[in-house]
Amino acid sequence: MDTLLTPRNYRPRANLLQGKTLLVTGAGDGIGKAAALSYAAYGATVLLLGRTGSKLEAVYDQIEAGGGAKPAIIEMDLASAGEESYANLADGLGNEFERLDGILHNASILGDRTPIQSANYATWQEVMQVNVNAPFILTRALLPLLQLSPSASIIFTSSGVGRVGRAYWGAYAVSKFATEGFMQVLADELENTSHIRVNSINPKGTNTAMRRLAYPAENPTDNPSPDDIMPAYLFLMGEDSAGMTGKAFDAR
Repeated sequence: MDTLLTPRNYRPRANLLQGKTLLVTGAGDGIGKAAALSYAAYGATVLLLGRTGSKLEAVYDQIEAGGGAKPAIIEMDLASAGEESYANLADGLGNEFERLDGILHNASILGDRTPIQSANYATWQEVMQVNVNAPFILTRALLPLLQLSPSASIIFTSSGVGRVGRAYWGAYAVSKFATEGFMQVLADELENTSHIRVNSINPKGTNTAMRRLAYPAENPTDNPSPDDIMPAYLFLMGEDSAGMTGKAFDAR
């Protein structure tokens, strides 16, 4: 599998996502918030999924204040949501929207940075639930709506430690290796049977709460903000990436 860089000078046209309905997980903060605002600014109707209603409401208000299409809020805790919750979500979206044109799987948790020998099993399970199991069941539930789109995009969020293993990154690194594998399997299954492209993106070092937690001694402002890496997210969600599937991208 090739690791590709999206064009550093990518300049999306103003109506890149006009008429599209897109779902973003972890939309209340960090990269998910930046992506939701960016997608709305380029014309999409954005479905904001996250666990903290007040954060989602703030993003909702910001989209409306910017003149974007009316978004929707989906308050869901991926760590505890059961299979029935995803089925109900799919039914609800199917009743409200004629199709779904894309998913950005952004929500992740870090877990403990510790040697495998001392890793806590409950924490390991929670990381796998949020980072691996939730994207699987959400994707499975929403595939029928995605298949109604003439050109849909699924973006999984990866990491450098999900492509080359690194000591003490434990469950998080393993979950991101699983993310890359899921992306490849799904892309291969859908390549010749649908208009859905499936790729992963590694945001690399970005000034987010997770990055600050993982690297407490690092100067956060040495890393770009989530807004700075949005061209890559727009590229993968928009039609300029049509035909590209099964690829591992870096945001910069």
